[in-house]
Amino acid sequence: MEEKQYPFILFDLDGTLVDSVPDLAYCVDIAMQAVGLPPRGVDAVRCWVGNGIEKLMQRAVSGTMDEQPDERLFTPAYQAFLAAYKAHNAKRSTVYEGVIPALDWLTANGYKLACVTNKAEAFTLPLLAEKGLNHYFSVVVSGDTCAHKKPHPDPLLFALDKLGGKPSQALMIGDSKSDIHAARAAGCAVFALPYGYNHGEDIQLYYPDKVLDSLAELPAIVAPGQ
Repeated sequence: MEEKQYPFILFDLDGTLVDSVPDLAYCVDIAMQAVGLPPRGVDAVRCWVGNGIEKLMQRAVSGTMDEQPDERLFTPAYQAFLAAYKAHNAKRSTVYEGVIPALDWLTANGYKLACVTNKAEAFTLPLLAEKGLNHYFSVVVSGDTCAHKKPHPDPLLFALDKLGGKPSQALMIGDSKSDIHAARAAGCAVFALPYGYNHGEDIQLYYPDKVLDSLAELPAIVAPGQ
């Protein structure tokens, strides 16, 4: 049997495996109502996600990508969001087309998989379980597992250590520049998906090794001899 090029594959979660923006936007708007701010809506939240919930809420409260929010509004809004998201996590989220067939094929063919996300563990594990994805991953690294989040390489290196792999044997698959920067810093190959959350930027601007239209393409690319 030919040796696999990437026996260890790491997947981002939001914007890669699952479209979680409908839940996030619903809870952001609950939080905005709680502090007397206007609703932000799905389109704005889709541009703001990808750097963890705290950063999402900073953007939601300020209404911008980069400005610091008013702390008097941020703290109660953040707490309102957490309460809402605990109740509504995974209610409106959907698994992207092509994900299940790809994960089925990879696990059936002996690939070792990890999920590496910036989402906090309290929301990551229920989302994976609710969407029937948890059994594919022998390792899950959440945004609060390590001292640093992506784009820092530590979450990827931590996942590979748990899987028993090396960066040279690994492929990271994500939808954002944070995934690409983290993979480059860790020494992994990186593929990107164009349909996720990259703050409105074309993911090809960050030069991943390959852009996939769907994860359904993955088996034919990573299979030995292809």
